[in-house]
Amino acid sequence: MPELVVTALLAPSRLSLKLLRAFMWSLVFSVALVAAAVYGCIALTHVLCRPRRGCCGRRRSASPACLSDPSLGEHGFLNLKSSGLRLHYVSAGRGNGPLMLFLHGFPENWFSWRYQLREFQSRFHVVAVDLRGYGPSDAPRDVDCYTIDLLLVDIKDVILGLGYSKCILVAHDWGALLAWHFSIYYPSLVERMVVVSGAPMSVYQDYSLHHISQFFRSHYMFLFQLPWLPEKLLSMSDFQILKTTLTHRKTGIPCLTPSELEAFLYNFSQPGGLTGPLNYYRNLFRNFPLEPQELTTPTLLLWGEKDTYLELGLVEAIGSRFVPGRLEAHILPGVGHWIPQSNPQEMHQYMWAFLQDLLD
Repeated sequence: MPELVVTALLAPSRLSLKLLRAFMWSLVFSVALVAAAVYGCIALTHVLCRPRRGCCGRRRSASPACLSDPSLGEHGFLNLKSSGLRLHYVSAGRGNGPLMLFLHGFPENWFSWRYQLREFQSRFHVVAVDLRGYGPSDAPRDVDCYTIDLLLVDIKDVILGLGYSKCILVAHDWGALLAWHFSIYYPSLVERMVVVSGAPMSVYQDYSLHHISQFFRSHYMFLFQLPWLPEKLLSMSDFQILKTTLTHRKTGIPCLTPSELEAFLYNFSQPGGLTGPLNYYRNLFRNFPLEPQELTTPTLLLWGEKDTYLELGLVEAIGSRFVPGRLEAHILPGVGHWIPQSNPQEMHQYMWAFLQDLLD
């Protein structure tokens, strides 16, 4: 068929896609402005209630001692082959078994896996990375340096750079989103997955379009589409919004100590410490709309019944995309979003059972 005819036939579809994306972006930024107004009021209230803290976040000069706890493993850096970036990681149990690679979410870092690092180092080589933009890992400033494609290549380079050809991928929140995509595009590098509180982006997209309540649970994502303002709002009154997110009595991490809270705030308090993590969100809508994708990697999915940010219906939606027999899903009653830190013992029990045949 002549190229001109093909171009003419595809033109209506391309125009429709452009119009759809234009409408989507206008909607996203309209909601972002509303979210900015709401969060602006919240941040201002924190400043007025705690005037001594001022409008800016206090830079921490020294990291808390818990980040150097030797029982969690040894600290190291890995130079990535594809990007040349240097990622920080904590490693324990090398030589004890297969690679178990942990991917954290926001607003967290490698330290969110402290319970799992201790639990599994006896039978696995456990490695928790600080993803690009987080902690001591390199943090490019450009938004385009945080696309899903580039982040997936980082994970591939970590696995190969550590000397392995495959791994057990354990992921939460933003790390979970990356893990789902990684299992689709690099299936040979993933032997098993343990996913906690996170859905594939295509599933999240389709579910949210049919359940507007999920958009309200994810309102913060729209705020994070804006430049510079989210960094300012999150840092006001010495990062009070982040503190509330992590320590709230009902929706935060139970029994989080002041030192553990500082383990998360320390790197965010450094100059530019929030920009890299927020750039993940600024790339979320770049590939909208996404096509449905079949999921085939054997996966353990753990979900909190009381998750503030993600609805229970997403579990069934995820299951509908799986090849039969490849997904084992558990909903933890009365549990929120932060399962690796709030309910580590339950998580460990499910993981040991799920991985037992690899150890026999």
